[in-house]
Amino acid sequence: MAQNFDMVVIGAGPGGYVAAIRGAQLGLNVACIEREHLGGICLNWGCIPTKALLRSAEVFHLMHRAKDFGLSADKIGFDLDKVVERSRGVAKQLTGGIGHLFKKNKVTTIMGEAKITGKGKITVKTDKGTEEVTTKSIVLATGARARELPGLEPDGKLVWNYKHALKPPHMPKKLLVIGSGAIGIEFASFFNTLGADTTVVEVMDRVLPVEDAEISTFAKKQFVKQGMKIREKASVKKLDRAGAKVTAHIEAGGKTEKQEFDTVISAVGIVGNVEGLGLEELGVKIDRSHVVTDEYCRTGVEGLYAIGDVAGAPWLAHKASHEGVMVAELIAGQHPHPVKPDSIAGCTYCHPQVASVGMTEAQAKEAGHDVKVGRFPFVGNGKAIALGEPEGMIKTVFDAKTGELLGAHMVGAEVTELIQGYVIGRTLETTEAELMETVFPHPTLSEMMHESVLDAYGRAIHF
Repeated sequence: MAQNFDMVVIGAGPGGYVAAIRGAQLGLNVACIEREHLGGICLNWGCIPTKALLRSAEVFHLMHRAKDFGLSADKIGFDLDKVVERSRGVAKQLTGGIGHLFKKNKVTTIMGEAKITGKGKITVKTDKGTEEVTTKSIVLATGARARELPGLEPDGKLVWNYKHALKPPHMPKKLLVIGSGAIGIEFASFFNTLGADTTVVEVMDRVLPVEDAEISTFAKKQFVKQGMKIREKASVKKLDRAGAKVTAHIEAGGKTEKQEFDTVISAVGIVGNVEGLGLEELGVKIDRSHVVTDEYCRTGVEGLYAIGDVAGAPWLAHKASHEGVMVAELIAGQHPHPVKPDSIAGCTYCHPQVASVGMTEAQAKEAGHDVKVGRFPFVGNGKAIALGEPEGMIKTVFDAKTGELLGAHMVGAEVTELIQGYVIGRTLETTEAELMETVFPHPTLSEMMHESVLDAYGRAIHF
């Protein structure tokens, strides 16, 4: 006999598990189906464990700078297995917490592989056989996986994807990273800090191509200063694998050259997990491996919603979570506001960190805005100097006529924490006037946010 629910969520990543919990809070009878592990890619193989690795690299970097702080540290080294062990432990702690939250909120967990067989009907293949589930509403939160390009397929030994890089079989000596988006540049930063001879190849004209051009340029200078080799407007056409070496065929400017590496990380984007779910039979529209939805995550098929990575950009855990809350509230009969993608911050945890929200300067101009742009360097901030982190910049973009904050872009220490101030500003539809009148505490890095706004209007005090 089929189990019946008000709402069934397929996928227990940061979109799915949040949707399930919010639905239960609103009095719905909720089930969450997960084929592999609670927490999805983010908690198990993405956001959380990578940050644990990067924290180890950050501490390692600071240990080498001990003399700068009047300290001494001898025989500095690292144990990669221990670094990875800590990372996996952090991930395990958080995924265990989701199981507890499900029990607390009376969410039914079904471990298995789901397929939608009709309106409100789902079959689940579990280790005990096949279960039937019926429901009024289905929330698709199946996420995405690493894109694999022909000839660059990972093998787990010489060529890695993000999962291999999180549990590396060896410490790379000479590393090639293909792709300089958030995933690629974070792994490049991690292994480069630990001593790998690191080359990054990016097909676009600059690293971190989704960021504001000035921020990308600033970040690139820091990466090169740290010893990375950056190849822009270049692509890896083929990988020849032999023994313990990989020969990469790198094409740039119409010429192809061969370079030898012992490790390659492929970070060339993601594809949505849409296969085997019965979506085509239901008439769900899929565009380039992602489910097409409206602003409320409705698929066009009655009672079926899609959230998070499977529903397209921006591919961010916090976007998925907010969509999960919105959809649960919609199903429960409430009237939530749609999630606005242009007010969702993007954060990259390389060294230095990069964070942004809203339009870049170029995008604002392309959209027809007359802009006012403010900038403030970390070197002009007392807290940044005291921290020993004077390399960085904050940039703000305003509409010259209305004072609307169109975008904010940062590179430097702790900017992934600072960016939320501007996110709140955009959500509240703040203008430059309110930001100028806000008192920022001293001494803090946040003072630079104030100064950048002031600079856009010719009023910067400290630079």
